[in-house]
Amino acid sequence: MNILYLDWPCFGHIDITFTFEHIMKHHLTRFFHEDYQERESDSFVQEFDKTCENTNFDFCFSYNFFPLVAECCHRHNLKYISMVYDSPFVKLYSYTITYPTNYVFIFDRQLYNELKTGGIDTVYYTVLPVNSTVIDVMLRKPYNKERTLCDISFVGTLYNEENNHNFFDRLYEKLDDYTKGYLDAIMEAQLKISGYNFIEEVLTNDIISKMYEAEPYIPSKDGVETLSNIYASYYIGRKLTSMERIRLLTALGANHNVKLFTLNRDLSLPGVTNMGVTDYYSEMPLIFHNSKINLNITLRSIKSGIPLRCMDIMGAGGFLLTNFQADFLDYFTPNEDFVYYEDEADLLRKVDFYLEHDDMRRQIAENGHRRVAENHNFEKCLTEILSIVLS
Repeated sequence: MNILYLDWPCFGHIDITFTFEHIMKHHLTRFFHEDYQERESDSFVQEFDKTCENTNFDFCFSYNFFPLVAECCHRHNLKYISMVYDSPFVKLYSYTITYPTNYVFIFDRQLYNELKTGGIDTVYYTVLPVNSTVIDVMLRKPYNKERTLCDISFVGTLYNEENNHNFFDRLYEKLDDYTKGYLDAIMEAQLKISGYNFIEEVLTNDIISKMYEAEPYIPSKDGVETLSNIYASYYIGRKLTSMERIRLLTALGANHNVKLFTLNRDLSLPGVTNMGVTDYYSEMPLIFHNSKINLNITLRSIKSGIPLRCMDIMGAGGFLLTNFQADFLDYFTPNEDFVYYEDEADLLRKVDFYLEHDDMRRQIAENGHRRVAENHNFEKCLTEILSIVLS
């Protein structure tokens, strides 16, 4: 098949292109334009039209959904397949998602169900694929073992980087005391509950109005997202995740060797060694493989889905200890393929237990690795997607 591929610097781009070209033997035309994230761009449209001028493509593919690509594909009556790994992802709330040329695959079943029951017939559910063989190749080459070996590791942002993720802090400082108190209360309550996110449900119209006055959000012309969703997911959700990750890492650091791989190199937490940023392809799988325990603390706006981090950990043969996410139970067996914790006390207990039981921990890591290798590799995932799109 002849595929038009949006070649932007995303996670998994090497695996997806390799699978299409070398395993599935399809022809890939790589297309890139700097305006790919914009909602309107005459230059993008012209370049896209030029690319399609003399070539008949079977479909266009991209990681994540881009309204401008959807618009162009719709004009050319070209099927557009997108696999979304980000959440929250506001571009999903563009009216262009309703175009019948779209096939949008979402890794969060609850979000998929909400969109589907809301009348969006172009969405589908999939577990994110993983390359489970790359770790075998990496382990045969020299690497920095001292940097990647540890008892407990966490790879991810703490959402407290200046100017990038601190939306809530900018908003919060402008609020009145009552609104601050209300938000503080619902956030503390949410932090005590894993597996169910209720923040959007308890944002009253008055609270939303106060938040809007403090930090106005203006949707794009093609956007239909609600203010309650934006403030719950982008503002409060990230702040909650930041608070939770800092608290849990600090609690673990009190008695254990914890390494944090994150964007903010200047961050300091008691008992936690900040290792700075790690590269997704050249080092991250080695960290997952060599850590005795790989911690996942899911971004609070991911409702039920299995985060990409979890799939990557199991794909590298690492032991996964994660908060509860409902989608896990459809594909994996707790305490056999992975382990989940219910709260901070449960996390601390399970860390102590699995650090003391090496054989059990290694067996669980091996089981998880085998399960993703058999059922969630790129070839199988893409084959299943194409069977839906081309049927």
